[in-house]
Amino acid sequence: MSTATSSEIGGGTELSTTDTLKRGIALSPELRAGLLVTLGLALVSTIGRVMVPFVVQQTIDNGILARGGPDTALVVRLTLLAAAAVTFTGLTSYVVNLRLFRASEGGLATLRVKAFRHIHDLSTLTQSSERRGSLVSRVTSDVDTISQFVQFGGLMLIVSIGQVTVATVLMAIYSPLLALLVWVCFVPLFIVIRRFQGVVGRAYTLVRERVGDMLAAISESVVGAVTIRAYGVEERTGGRIDAAIDRHRRSAIAAQIKAVVAFSSGQLVAGLTTMTVLAVGAVMAARGSLTLGELLAFLFLVNLFTQPVQTATEILNEMQNAIAGWRRVIGIVDTPADVSDPSEEGVDLPRGPITVEFDDVSFAYPGGDTVLSDVSLTIPPRSRVAVVGETGSGKTTLAKLLTRLMDPATGRVLLDGVDLRRVRFRSLRSRVVMVPQEGFLFDATLLQNIRFGRPDATRDDVRLTLTELGLDGWVEGLPHGLDTEVGQRGESLSAGERQLVALARAYLADPDLLVLDEATSAVDPSTEVRIQRALDGLTTGRTSIAIAHRLSTAEAADEVIVVDRGRVVQRGPHSELVRQTGSVYARLHASWARQQT
Repeated sequence: MSTATSSEIGGGTELSTTDTLKRGIALSPELRAGLLVTLGLALVSTIGRVMVPFVVQQTIDNGILARGGPDTALVVRLTLLAAAAVTFTGLTSYVVNLRLFRASEGGLATLRVKAFRHIHDLSTLTQSSERRGSLVSRVTSDVDTISQFVQFGGLMLIVSIGQVTVATVLMAIYSPLLALLVWVCFVPLFIVIRRFQGVVGRAYTLVRERVGDMLAAISESVVGAVTIRAYGVEERTGGRIDAAIDRHRRSAIAAQIKAVVAFSSGQLVAGLTTMTVLAVGAVMAARGSLTLGELLAFLFLVNLFTQPVQTATEILNEMQNAIAGWRRVIGIVDTPADVSDPSEEGVDLPRGPITVEFDDVSFAYPGGDTVLSDVSLTIPPRSRVAVVGETGSGKTTLAKLLTRLMDPATGRVLLDGVDLRRVRFRSLRSRVVMVPQEGFLFDATLLQNIRFGRPDATRDDVRLTLTELGLDGWVEGLPHGLDTEVGQRGESLSAGERQLVALARAYLADPDLLVLDEATSAVDPSTEVRIQRALDGLTTGRTSIAIAHRLSTAEAADEVIVVDRGRVVQRGPHSELVRQTGSVYARLHASWARQQT
């Protein structure tokens, strides 16, 4: 089994800038929609800008300095022409920006969705290999950096190239010598900036990584606020967050310094170029090689040339920031989904009691020892099985393999004789439900949380579920009954109450195979009795496997499977296993019994 680790997520050979852009646009096809029309409008807008130098030259040479005296009518016509050109340029720029905004938002929304869904396609093991805040940053802030570039920088870079080209052609028409002088001034800058982009790119890549680290540290401290206060480690936690923020600050400043160096170089060269052209042009005008209008028009063209060059310098720096974000998002999307949905090639399992089989299954976490070794067992349908063992024995790993949160390194896990890797996720999730040790609740009402696994359930269906579980009285005692808001992660409820909701959710989903990772561990003894009675009804006619930490669960099971150091060492009814003096189960049960007294 190949499982991505934290160093492998987004790792491998780093894509070049060109390849990153190609891959990023391929992931967001909306970015290409209507692009030719947008570019055409941008070109029209650029042509409108170069009308101004032409009007200036004609106004001065043929209007104000006309041989027979100022031609007022021509000046008025040319002024109106310039105003029309500027107005038309403004309108086309508005349409261009509007089209670009719509395309970019659509494309980046698609990118966010793809990245988010792919994160859910990764196994829990792969997800756990990277801090949650870092994963969130790839779908949020990293995409935001791309958005800023695409909505402004991408098209402006293309427009700038077009404007430089048009300005160069017109400058060459007015004065080939001055046009050559402008390029001689700027060519060294182009060479330096081209080589400098790699330095800026690496700096912004570090910035994106620091953003992920910062968000991870902040989100961890928010989620763990109660534990932090309970142990009085606010100062230490604050120090960790301050350090993460400071590392981000220093990396951002370092990147900005490199970016400012490039931009300032462009401004310096632009100023020197204008001064040089003005000096040489004045000499040429004095000698009659240029008219005053042509000199002023040329200076306008120099501005049209230098302004996009400076803009392009800044945009190239923004592009490096966006490329760094794009690489991180692409790194997630291109991380192989080691637990993938077979989709059209898969099969659906019919409803009914399930036979579970582990066929020579082994599993090891990356960089760790083997957790399960050569596990082979068959669990018949309609049986209630408890899996017990010491902490770290591998029993929870069995549950994760059975629900296909992970895949075995070797061997097969089968339901009704079908390898889980061949079962479509939709079919698997409808037939197999796992209730984890700590029930996770969403920031919604109690009703919405209970019918999370069966959204088509009615309010009456939920009420019937609660009645059959014996939880109707508890719900009626809540401030707003089923409409009670549970808060983020269910913080408005106690740990035991959250587990009750998780059990009700599983009951309502009506699975054929129920996997319980000690689902009653967080409830008080009286509630456990009530839940156990309800679970007896739930598990009747179904296959159920309980990962048991409390051995009262094992006592009530039809069969107990004992796992020790990754191997199945005992199997049988509780009454038989507990009498096997010196066995693993007898020792576990005796230790548990002593704790109950």
